[in-house]
Amino acid sequence: MQKRPLRILHVVGGMNRGGVETWLMHVLRNIDRERFQMDFLVHTAETCAYDEEIRALGSHILPCLSPSRPLKYASRFRRILAANGPYDVIHSHVHHYSGYVARLAQRAGVPIRIAHSHSDTSALQARAGLLRRAYLSLSGRWIARYAVVGLSASRQAAASLFGRNWELDSRWQQLYCGVDFSGFPTAGDETDLRVELGLPQDAFVIGHVGRFSEAKNHKFLIEIAAEVAKREPNMRLLLIGDGLLRPLIEQEVVRLGLADHVVFAGLREDVHRVMLEAMDVFLLPSLHEGLPLVGMEVQAAGLPCVMSDVITSEVEIIPSLVQRLSLSQPASVWAEVALSAREMGKNITKQDALAKMKQSPFDIHVSIRELERVYAGAAH
Repeated sequence: MQKRPLRILHVVGGMNRGGVETWLMHVLRNIDRERFQMDFLVHTAETCAYDEEIRALGSHILPCLSPSRPLKYASRFRRILAANGPYDVIHSHVHHYSGYVARLAQRAGVPIRIAHSHSDTSALQARAGLLRRAYLSLSGRWIARYAVVGLSASRQAAASLFGRNWELDSRWQQLYCGVDFSGFPTAGDETDLRVELGLPQDAFVIGHVGRFSEAKNHKFLIEIAAEVAKREPNMRLLLIGDGLLRPLIEQEVVRLGLADHVVFAGLREDVHRVMLEAMDVFLLPSLHEGLPLVGMEVQAAGLPCVMSDVITSEVEIIPSLVQRLSLSQPASVWAEVALSAREMGKNITKQDALAKMKQSPFDIHVSIRELERVYAGAAH
């Protein structure tokens, strides 16, 4: 008699194209779905980018609304588990809110409760007001009490959610989120893609991929672009992504007279191809990250990358492609470094860069083996 699959419910805001969500899709596509059945509890009723594929792969999208209204959320959470369970694992990706999720899951009888930290929010926590600090304190206590396992994307992300002494608790462990490099292109037609994106063939193209949110620091990115344009008039800034702050950034672009220099490409499914064929240098001036998967994708494309030094050094798999710079440096310094970074890509071929990333801990198959080990180990 065949043993039933382990049933896992991932808790996430919504399955749109973000780093965490894209990693979960890599997992869903590659994990042994006869052994591990994954569903997704989301905090939105809106259709998200990955919903259709999730359902096509045999998983369910289960909206649980009103996370800001705890009693209403708890009632909906219980109903969802009663109607769709039983689940063996609740795997929560909503940072501090995972404390409340773990508490509800424990009361609903879910034996394995995982809190997963994908972000280093320590700088934000330090600036939190009284009410926010009370919430963070309570959430932290609930994570410590109700989570059976804690996972983190990096050492900084672990300290952010589980405390500075996280290594003293055997429940807390690192798990690098991986990327599926198997379909990664190594060559393409640069001419066609630049034409499609409205980029001159001879332009110096700076790229960025990320949600338009405060953490990604788009405002500073635009200031850097303005400084680059003074030195290299044929510069173009290519922005892939969407989000609440996009209209404000569009206004800033116009205010700085950069409308002809910035391309808003929106959400795209062919990000790897765009990196390979259309970008010369990648900028990542984030205010905080856990461990950005886009940093892995950039290196796999053999693309030079200048990133803020608040991002963990764990991201550096191919050091010759990565340069880290302090956010205390002015936009003019970032501009000079971005211009000189063009030369960094000449140190390694795109084929060799991809091969190195496939052999790294950030390959999706390494990530999935570790995740399966966590699920199976916690189940015993």
